[in-house]
Amino acid sequence: MNRKTFLKSIGAASAFFGIPLGTLANEQVSAINDAIKERKVNGNGSMVGFSIDPIKRVRVGIIGLGNRGKVLTQMFYWLVQNQKAEIIALADLTENKLDETIEGLKTHQKTTPKKYYGNKNEWKKLVERDDLDLILITTPWEWHTPMAIYTMEQGKHVACEVPIAYTLEDCQRLIQTAEQTKKHCMMIENCCYNEEELFVLNMIQEGVFGDLTHAEGAYLHDLRKHMLSEEYYQDQWRIKHHQKRDGNFYTTHGIGPISNYLSIGRGDNYASLNSMSSREKSLSDAAKRANSPFSEIKCGDMNTTLIKTHLGKTVMLQFDVHTGSPYSRINKVVGTSAVHIGYPSRLYIDNPDDLKYWGHNWLDDNAYQDYKSKYTHPMIKKLKDISQEYKQGHGGMDFVMIYRLITCLNLGLELDQTIYDGIIWSAITPLSELSVAKNSESIEFPDFTGGTWETKRELEVMRDLT
Repeated sequence: MNRKTFLKSIGAASAFFGIPLGTLANEQVSAINDAIKERKVNGNGSMVGFSIDPIKRVRVGIIGLGNRGKVLTQMFYWLVQNQKAEIIALADLTENKLDETIEGLKTHQKTTPKKYYGNKNEWKKLVERDDLDLILITTPWEWHTPMAIYTMEQGKHVACEVPIAYTLEDCQRLIQTAEQTKKHCMMIENCCYNEEELFVLNMIQEGVFGDLTHAEGAYLHDLRKHMLSEEYYQDQWRIKHHQKRDGNFYTTHGIGPISNYLSIGRGDNYASLNSMSSREKSLSDAAKRANSPFSEIKCGDMNTTLIKTHLGKTVMLQFDVHTGSPYSRINKVVGTSAVHIGYPSRLYIDNPDDLKYWGHNWLDDNAYQDYKSKYTHPMIKKLKDISQEYKQGHGGMDFVMIYRLITCLNLGLELDQTIYDGIIWSAITPLSELSVAKNSESIEFPDFTGGTWETKRELEVMRDLT
């Protein structure tokens, strides 16, 4: 039995016989590790450092024009006006979403994108066009992996919303397809481009934090109204995950920036994780008050996942979209010389020569602003002259993300994140589910990079693209 068949058989057996997910945890991880070793021997080479010939004007197709797809299309306005990109085609289940998007694009792009709509497989016709370079995928989670794989098989590059995968088998399939087709497959994680996270990253790179030991991230965001309403998620697809699964379903907003801080995949890598979920109460109570049919919820109100790296650094990652807890990504990083924590952003700088400065005191506003001014990330400084009219989307980070993606393709440079980055960040979801099902036992983290993480290299996101 080959590895792919074995993985499928595990999933089928668990579903058919009612075997608890955690029962076969070790077998699943072992099968992934064996497949990675097999891929390393028989594959077509790593995608680390991969680049293509420059594309002067990137021809883009977008699949999914719901809330997220509509916003990301707006991030292209400056790029299409300046001949850096052109939106060639759009796909969605409903025509009215396409028409709304096209109407907004009219004042920025002369050509009108081709529309694809009407059934759930119409997107394939878009992908099969021969006049596209890049496909942007902004659909419900379960579509991300099959759409990304089909896109690469049709000879196009992929930029996919988070998470790019939520099963271990899909993680392996995506990597294998990218390596075989030699196509970019980048998961677009916008929080890696937020001004606060880039400020912290720049300080880390400049040595302000000394040696890093620990980081914390999260997705704490009250989504009860969103998940219980048909307005936000078509067919209420998101809450259905909470009815069937228990773990951390939305890892990347926290773990993406943290992985940059810790140089994951570039000299260090995640080695193991433990995950536990609290009992569930808040979402089901809200569903009952709203007379919603989605009142049976499996996912706990709070999931906490602990991760350890090969070099001994630790990470705490949390997930709570059930309660009224105020929004936070925590964004905490601890080093031997400094500490930062977000929401609100605070900074502590150690003074090893004067004991009276040790501990318990964040920098005052003036000192904080001095650091902020000195260590604002170069890409934020570079883009400050572009009109705020274009720099929208979660405070501007969406624009920075799309700008960097298209500029890398314009210049023929490797992208800011590799396929392995997106997979590592997404794989925490199925691994957390395995650990929760195993009463929080430690789960080995597969080496999706095939060993390339052991070689130190600079973070691509730190490059000046001028």
